[in-house]
Amino acid sequence: QVQLVESGGGLVQAGGSLRLSCAASGRDFSTIPIGWYRQLPGKEREFVARISTGGYTNYDDSLKDRFTISRDNAKKLVYLQMNSLKPEDTAVYYCMTITTGWRTHEYWGQGTQVTVSS
Repeated sequence: QVQLVESGGGLVQAGGSLRLSCAASGRDFSTIPIGWYRQLPGKEREFVARISTGGYTNYDDSLKDRFTISRDNAKKLVYLQMNSLKPEDTAVYYCMTITTGWRTHEYWGQGTQVTVSS
């Protein structure tokens, strides 16, 4: 019903910036919220940021000063702007959405690797 593809990951030095993109297809993009999660090496997946259908946002408190989520409904894209990157930000970053209808479903992208060197 919804297909999600992340892009924009790569290798960056500490203090640098990176912008990730999440492309959605399969239904009206404007009707779905999008969340960003990440999985650090050896740890469980954790929440990063979320943006609602109306453009309202929330973040993990430890990241809100450096990360910004936004959406472009015309392009069917959600962005995660990451600034002042630290080595501890190294992780696989995923976008996801939840649809609620007759049944509730979760949809996840395959992830994009972000590596921050010291």
